Amino acid sequence: MKKNTFLFSFLVLILSSCMKGEKVDLIVHNAVIFTMNNESSIQEAMAIRNGKIIEVGPERQILNKYRADETTDAKGKDIYPGFTDSHGHLLLYAQQKLSLDLVDSKSLNEVLVRCEKYKSLKGKDFIIGTGWDQSLWGTNDLPTNSALNKLFPSIPVCLYRIDGHAALVNDCLLKKANITAKSFVDGGEISLDQNGKPTGILIDNAIGLVGASIPKFSDADLSKAIIEIQEELFQYGITGVHEAGIDYQHISLFRNMVKNGSLKLDVYAMLRMSKENLNFAKKYGQFRYKNLSIQSFKVWADGALGSRGAYLKKSYDDAAHSHGLLLTSVKELKDMAQFCIENDYQMNTHGIGDSANALVLEIYKDAFQKKKDHRFRIEHAQVIDPNDFKKFAEYSVFPSVQPTHAVSDQRWAINRIGAERIKGAYAYKTLLSQFGMLAIGTDFPIERTNPFLTIHAAVQRRTATDESIEGFYMNEAISLEEVLRGMTIWAAFASFQENKLGSLEKGKDATFVIFERKVQSQVKFQQNYSWRTFVKGLIVYDANEL
Repeated sequence: MKKNTFLFSFLVLILSSCMKGEKVDLIVHNAVIFTMNNESSIQEAMAIRNGKIIEVGPERQILNKYRADETTDAKGKDIYPGFTDSHGHLLLYAQQKLSLDLVDSKSLNEVLVRCEKYKSLKGKDFIIGTGWDQSLWGTNDLPTNSALNKLFPSIPVCLYRIDGHAALVNDCLLKKANITAKSFVDGGEISLDQNGKPTGILIDNAIGLVGASIPKFSDADLSKAIIEIQEELFQYGITGVHEAGIDYQHISLFRNMVKNGSLKLDVYAMLRMSKENLNFAKKYGQFRYKNLSIQSFKVWADGALGSRGAYLKKSYDDAAHSHGLLLTSVKELKDMAQFCIENDYQMNTHGIGDSANALVLEIYKDAFQKKKDHRFRIEHAQVIDPNDFKKFAEYSVFPSVQPTHAVSDQRWAINRIGAERIKGAYAYKTLLSQFGMLAIGTDFPIERTNPFLTIHAAVQRRTATDESIEGFYMNEAISLEEVLRGMTIWAAFASFQENKLGSLEKGKDATFVIFERKVQSQVKFQQNYSWRTFVKGLIVYDANEL
């Protein structure tokens, strides 16, 4: 009898202990939680309810205080807030996936072979390709379309350079778009040969001249490609993207994907500068729908360094006739800044060359005088005159940088701008010392989506395969914690989302990633992946289910 009484009492004790504590949806424990809060505290467990973090703290405290139907044993693994890519192109990457892939082609001949194979397999009557880079061909010279014309005399061909700031098109497409040697566009260049004939190279705004002649992808195809990209991002622990340039007609695409539950990424989208997009912003103001936010404009001040479209104070070292291109007039830039101030929008300006960056900084100076917390950004902030660095602090200008550009460009960057100007290029440590924060991204698909390549480039200033050489201008390297903050809490601040994203704290979204391996940076590149990725407390990626 006594034995039965004891057993009954024990069961009552167990049941009552199970009923103790505040009910939550999920408890994550046995973890190393890098909260990325102001104190950079590291905790062991957290309780989650309704997609929000209820509490983060020591293991015993959380387990004693809360009960949940579901628990996740993190097995001692690192947990971080979900990474945000502060400068990516979901739409462009989707379009690239639907086009001919020219990435890593080692010669123009390889490009042509891929075009032929694509035409043969796909049976296309229009060839669109993306990703060629002449710097991989052992030359700095941009190609011509002579060979392309021979292969495809009657089928339009448009092949975009890796940076999207130059395109190689055949004569068939030039004719279709009514482009001649006399055609002109502000902020663009139609390359001509010594005889005054178009070479097929269109730079920056000149690419827009063929835009109306290029077939558009359907929303269904784009949606499918974006879902594939989302899965790729989730496996790396990326849960948010600052989408760097869309048009108002694409808003419905993203909104419908959010509505049907297929797009789970947090998307902070920047509108391109156009009459239609300005009208949208004026009519609707800041647009938010669940995990889709639109309250910023992407503006292009200049082009890219790789295609010599970056706007420089002095001519290129390897092209003495050129200073690059100003893609948007000074008046348009000023008007855009004023519009953003009046309509409570953020202005994010693409700035590569030192002249373009100097111009944008002066325009942002005026914005700062009107609104202190404008959080206007310079995207890339790639080449800066040393005298201009201080203006990032003075005018509260947010640098948005992509560290993999530094190590990708090291093959040719010094030849482009010389040994003196390179000292002010890819200067992430200097920019950080001025503003105190960096928004960090990849610029995919120009670079890979892999955030661990970003970490390696930022901390070690190396590519994944260049272990044997000294890092590229190591004096501008930043620390592991700094690059991680640039992909978490600083990225959230750069998009006015610091109250819900970027750190693992009470009241914020339970959006986080458990990594397979310890997050670290060493001279030899180390790849890492997500073990489990959570968005608002729900698993969106589980490596064990692959």
